[in-house]
Amino acid sequence: MNPQELDDTLIEPAAAETPAPSESLDDENRLKPEFVRRVKEALEKGETDAVYDMVEPLHPADIADLFELVDQDERLSLARAINDQMSVEVIAELNDYVRELLVEELPAGIIADIAEQLETDDAVAMIEDLDEADQQAVLAELEPEDRAAIETALSYPEESAGRLMSRDFIAVPEHMTVGGLIDYLRENRQLATEFWEVFIVDARHHPLGTCALSWILRAPRDIALTDVMKRDQTLIPVTMDQEEVALRFQKYALISAAVIDGSGRLVGQITVDDVVHIIQEEASEDILRLSGAGDGDINEPVLLTVRTRLTWLVVNLGTAIVASSVVGLFQGAIAHFALLAVLMPIVSGMGGNAGTQTLAVVVRALATNQLTSSNTVRMIGRELRIAMANGASLGLMIGLGVGLLFSNPLLGAVIGLAMVINNIVAGLAGILVPVTLDRLRVDPAVSSAVFVTMATDVMGFFSFLGLAVLSGLAG
Repeated sequence: MNPQELDDTLIEPAAAETPAPSESLDDENRLKPEFVRRVKEALEKGETDAVYDMVEPLHPADIADLFELVDQDERLSLARAINDQMSVEVIAELNDYVRELLVEELPAGIIADIAEQLETDDAVAMIEDLDEADQQAVLAELEPEDRAAIETALSYPEESAGRLMSRDFIAVPEHMTVGGLIDYLRENRQLATEFWEVFIVDARHHPLGTCALSWILRAPRDIALTDVMKRDQTLIPVTMDQEEVALRFQKYALISAAVIDGSGRLVGQITVDDVVHIIQEEASEDILRLSGAGDGDINEPVLLTVRTRLTWLVVNLGTAIVASSVVGLFQGAIAHFALLAVLMPIVSGMGGNAGTQTLAVVVRALATNQLTSSNTVRMIGRELRIAMANGASLGLMIGLGVGLLFSNPLLGAVIGLAMVINNIVAGLAGILVPVTLDRLRVDPAVSSAVFVTMATDVMGFFSFLGLAVLSGLAG
């Protein structure tokens, strides 16, 4: 860390109230290009007071977005200029890479002050990006209770419920009445400030059920909580992957859910606002991985982006060489009938598109648990029928077109049949490749596209050129 590079007043640890937007900065004008340009010009001129005045009316989420819109070398200057507006709400909303840049420049004591005011999951997200030495320095500055909570969360696997959960929840014993609960909520100022339901636990702190606030407010005071609580609840194991957590929230329309440890004790809760972020993150991640683009974050360091993309581009280069070697087997046929070289990319290209369509559907089905071992065979049959129908339709169209255009019915028949064969291969590869990778516990979103493309290219060239040779079309 380089704490000297920033003033101690860079971030005001105390949570600031969200300022009301001023009349001079309405929703339609905030963060528009003209506004961002004026902020950047003020930063370049060193007019920190002007920057402060322009940023002051913004919502914390808009301030966080502003950091992404200015150049990377201007972000520290912006943080210095707005100093006490850098509240914990802004820190929580920052992009991961932007937050990492700013946090790395802060003294351990300032980071600890911020972490103590954040929700546990947000504090963990901020601290987990630090290297081991900086993590220990920050943890040493925390209050014992906060340190224990964050260390426990960091001990869980990345992208698990333990990292995602919040420890700010309300749990009460099963013997309490509705009136007793209401009095308890009113008298204890240290309780969570935002919650939708109260967890009822037994003497071992195992969750027995939940009481929604609406039930509590409408029930008579002398009624026992066990008489009004909802016993049917969705419990989230602390080690569950965040993608599975999101699927449960989506499937069962949850607002919040209890998180339990290995012994079944209630240790935290996950709320729907956290899950919405995860759903968006996981969906974007799968789409980007299908293209080999890595995280796809425009704030990601250039060298990291290059390394991620180049890795898969090199793999694609290898598969392209394999496909070209198939073409090399038919050099004589192509030399004898040059028109084959003009038409063969159509077969492989259409097969690649068909395979990508199937692959996208299958990867999504795997991610959402729609495709499991119980319906894999049915799914294969379905995609095979679709591939045959599409292949026949495309084969008929391209066959008739080529036959008429070049006055060569045999050439039309060859390319039409090749189109049918390659579409069938594309459909099968589009489902078998990701399913096989999933069974091998390899993320199908990462590796499938390369193998599907190779299969369609190889089979497209081989089927078209092979049929041309067998039919005598190419000598």
